[in-house]
Amino acid sequence: MRSEIEVDRAVERYSDMIRRICLCHLKNAADTEDVFQTVFLKYLLYEGSFEGPEHEKAWFIRVTLNACRDYLKSFFRHRTLPLEELAEEASIPPEQHEVLEAVLALPVKYKDAIYLHYYEGYSAGEIGRILGKKENTVYSLLSRGRTMLKEALGGDL
Repeated sequence: MRSEIEVDRAVERYSDMIRRICLCHLKNAADTEDVFQTVFLKYLLYEGSFEGPEHEKAWFIRVTLNACRDYLKSFFRHRTLPLEELAEEASIPPEQHEVLEAVLALPVKYKDAIYLHYYEGYSAGEIGRILGKKENTVYSLLSRGRTMLKEALGGDL
């Protein structure tokens, strides 16, 4: 673990560069601050040594880029809403909340296809383009997803 003096020196030396890299990748000040803190936490915990200032700078750049990529792929980056708010936004009547819960409980590949088709109104061809799948694959996902929903809802579909 690094000393407080080493971390302070690194923050002074690299903070502007790290913020610029984060802003270029994340395009959001709040996310930039999250990744900024992550990078310096990794530096604080890093037990290796550097061959010189250029090696240290390269390490910061690599860690920052990787942290940005990880953050963009992370679960927290995706928009999450409580079921009630999702149902409200999609104008789903309260009696259909059970169906929405069942849809959201499906495995991702089926959930995406079912949700896009029934709640957003996309055709199989459009869903295929959105998800990067063939149209016939989307038809299969919809069919299997409906079967899974029927089972989950006790045959009420």
